[in-house]
Amino acid sequence: MTDFAIREVSPTSSIPVIRRLGDQTVLIPRGGRFSEDITNRLTVLGAQAVVAPVVNFAAAEDDNALQQQLTRLRAGEFDWVVLTSATTVDVLQHEKVEIPEHTRVAAIGETTAQALSFANIRVDFVPATDNSPRGFLHTLPDGFLESSVFVPHSETSEPILAAGFTERGVRATFVSAYRTIGLAIDVDVIERVRSGDITAILVSSGSVARQLALQLSPIPETTAIICIGPRTAYDAREAGLVVSHTAAERSNEALVDALLDFRNA
Repeated sequence: MTDFAIREVSPTSSIPVIRRLGDQTVLIPRGGRFSEDITNRLTVLGAQAVVAPVVNFAAAEDDNALQQQLTRLRAGEFDWVVLTSATTVDVLQHEKVEIPEHTRVAAIGETTAQALSFANIRVDFVPATDNSPRGFLHTLPDGFLESSVFVPHSETSEPILAAGFTERGVRATFVSAYRTIGLAIDVDVIERVRSGDITAILVSSGSVARQLALQLSPIPETTAIICIGPRTAYDAREAGLVVSHTAAERSNEALVDALLDFRNA
């Protein structure tokens, strides 16, 4: 077994500090709160984080449709609002939407729940085990099937929820809340990837995976590609990336743990 930990001694005590990722330089191809949280986690473990966002988010093509549904949400016409990404939370904040007291809020994904917490928006339901669209469909909250449901989402989101709600007879309104656009990676970051200086890349979505494949291929075989969940891993492979390891769940903690597991295997 290869030990990637580096042991240091604190100058103020004799207690050793374990830098379990002390020899790693990790590319974080997303910005915002995601990169801040991941950078903090990696720094504690001794890794060097390189932040280079490859995607950004823009207004949906049909803003009128979004505004119509947000008006209905403000008016209290929905029993539930289901949020599937931290970006949808950002959209609600940008539009200054106040969710009525009787409208319950479901969060799919740990990062979504965390974003709601940061925004001081209550979370009424989070899947207990599998916090993914499939997990949500298998553990719907009480009374959900008889409810009126609003789902703002990315223009490129996978249709799992829509198909599942249709199958179960849920009265759900889906609307595109934002779209994803690619960002060019700085030349120096590309050179660091090509040279092998970047030892790992953390992939948080299919859109990120597609931009990485487009802009960085071929990625050295020695560079670990770590995906946040099975769906992202599938999308990454479809884009042509060689996935090294996959996080068990869609959370920042699990993503960093997956890198630790891979490097310590």
